[in-house]
Amino acid sequence: MSIMWTIAKREFRSYFDSPIAYVVVCVSFLGLGLLIFFGQGGYWQTDRATLSPLFFFLPAVSLLIVPVITMRLMAEERRSGTLEMLITLPVKDSDVILGKYLGALGLMLVLFLFTLLYPILMFKFPWNLGPLDWGQVASGYVGLVLFAAASVGLGLLISSLTDSQAVAFFLTLALLALLWFSGTFAQHIEGAASGLVSFISFQSRLEGFQRGVIDSRDSVYFLTIAALSLIVSFRVLERRKWA
Repeated sequence: MSIMWTIAKREFRSYFDSPIAYVVVCVSFLGLGLLIFFGQGGYWQTDRATLSPLFFFLPAVSLLIVPVITMRLMAEERRSGTLEMLITLPVKDSDVILGKYLGALGLMLVLFLFTLLYPILMFKFPWNLGPLDWGQVASGYVGLVLFAAASVGLGLLISSLTDSQAVAFFLTLALLALLWFSGTFAQHIEGAASGLVSFISFQSRLEGFQRGVIDSRDSVYFLTIAALSLIVSFRVLERRKWA
């Protein structure tokens, strides 16, 4: 367990030892702010105290953030040859996978933590734009954490399958975009196919959290994707160890 946390802390710290974390946080906040206040006709046109735009646009912005964070997790280790050295040490494969996963997930959670500035500054101090439903805010953040857990897991899995960071980035971006926009696509088809496409859609699964409803089925869906991604990543690393 201590080895896993050591790897997680090393991975998390490595983001701040390079420009990655700072660029991700700054660019994300700039893009997110523009989308919240000017997207969908403008925030002030809603004429009510709500943070729905935050919980709608932040996962969409994360479609670009997650590939940037996860593309190097295993691909860079494989390309540089340090993965072979790492797996020959007395370290469990599960510690390597979980450590890297927790390090990347930690950076996503830090980004989400910073977004708490929006409700605090807008609805507490220095502005007080109206009574905010904090239960809905809490539910929205639960959905974001589950979304991040599943997305980072998929990013780690793809990174473990390739030696190229660029390939890992574009494959992760394509997969997450497919899982996100499949909800929109489901609205234009009929029959059983529509239900299936909607079932796998991240966008559809997050709608309940954005309304303030924590559905166990949606929670299990995201956690299942995260767990399966970690299991397959572990198997990929294990197979490489014995190849």
